[in-house]
Amino acid sequence: MDKTIFPKDFLWGAASSAAQIEGAWNEDGRSPSIWDIAPKKKIRNGEDCHIASDHYHHFREDVKMMKELGLKSYRFSISWSRVMPEEGKVNEKGISFYSDLVDELIKADIEPLVTIYHWDMPLWVYEKGGWMSEKIIPLFKEYTKIVVDRLSDRVSWWMTINEPACFIMNGYMQGEHAPFKRNYLALSKLTRNCMLAHGEALKAIRKYAKKTPKVGIAFSSGAFIPKTEDPDEIEKARRMSVESDNGLMSNRWWMDPIILGKPVKAYGIYASHEKDMIEICQPLDFMGLNIYTSFNYSSWGKGSQVPSPGIAKNSLGWVIDERVMYWNLRFIYERYGLPIMITENGVSLNDSVSLDDKVHDPQRTDFIYRYLGQLKKAMNEGIPVIGYQHWSIMDNFEWAEGYDPRFGLVYVDFDSGRRIIKDSAWEYKKIIETNGAGL
Repeated sequence: MDKTIFPKDFLWGAASSAAQIEGAWNEDGRSPSIWDIAPKKKIRNGEDCHIASDHYHHFREDVKMMKELGLKSYRFSISWSRVMPEEGKVNEKGISFYSDLVDELIKADIEPLVTIYHWDMPLWVYEKGGWMSEKIIPLFKEYTKIVVDRLSDRVSWWMTINEPACFIMNGYMQGEHAPFKRNYLALSKLTRNCMLAHGEALKAIRKYAKKTPKVGIAFSSGAFIPKTEDPDEIEKARRMSVESDNGLMSNRWWMDPIILGKPVKAYGIYASHEKDMIEICQPLDFMGLNIYTSFNYSSWGKGSQVPSPGIAKNSLGWVIDERVMYWNLRFIYERYGLPIMITENGVSLNDSVSLDDKVHDPQRTDFIYRYLGQLKKAMNEGIPVIGYQHWSIMDNFEWAEGYDPRFGLVYVDFDSGRRIIKDSAWEYKKIIETNGAGL
């Protein structure tokens, strides 16, 4: 007997972000974000996100494809620059785009899952200090209220911020993402402002939402995979995954304050005051985990391993080991006890159109079955996973890597805007139709 325990309302879906797919960077009153003005030399091949996947002009077609694929949900983010092109100004055309998108999704019986912030800070906010300044906290709250006022009569699912660890580390520490800064001395300030902005946004969602909201935050996450199933090895992997002080990119750095209200101190750089915890630790309905690869091979992780020759990797060089899905879910749930949504999981490949005018991507199909098999294993052990959002719905602008990495279930010809549903998407549709019974 199949022991699958995916609930009937499991949120099978796919994800995207505004900056990566929308395009229309200067249309209908939108002002630039920090990614729109990125220096050409900072993006592979000198590319930019000005057109991206042109979702702004194709959103109805894109939702039709989502329905064709049987998606039950769609996670997308709001462009702050499109909604508020300057301080104190609401752009009606901008917010109407998202209202129309939500309407299309609902007509297609697809649950909209809204992320308030996915890395694309408006230039005008950055010029006021961005994450370096406490000014961003009330600005972010105001922006959140505007979005909630307009969409919450139809939207129930909300995420405040996507992967704070990544946009602070890559944008302010390593200088590899917008705004391309390198300032490790500002780590405490950046972390604190980001966490407080999350807390204020969450309170605003609960206060102003017209439908009872379900609120979370999407963390970048990973885990150490134990070398064996020996209890000592499992305990060692658990401690390294959720207890060790690995700094900004660790699970504990963000999750302990936001979920448990516990200040974290790592390397003596950041120690949040207890008074901050009152505002930072707001009740969450779920936690989102973006899971790709294990910590075993991370450059910053303790006990890093050298990948074996020939080990499976994606086109960005990330090691593919599906066991991270199970161990990540297990270790995180044991520590934090919240329902979990997989808010991102996917694989970048060098996809291309074949002679038969189709896109054959067997490695992605294999990836999906492998990772979802491990998700099923976790659920069968009682871990409450409420949804899975594949990254991504379509090929897109992959930040500083430009357009070469293709993560999508749908192939995008970036010159013509043409969409082609990949083989893996049809396989994912079968999984959805059977509610995971064949995993």
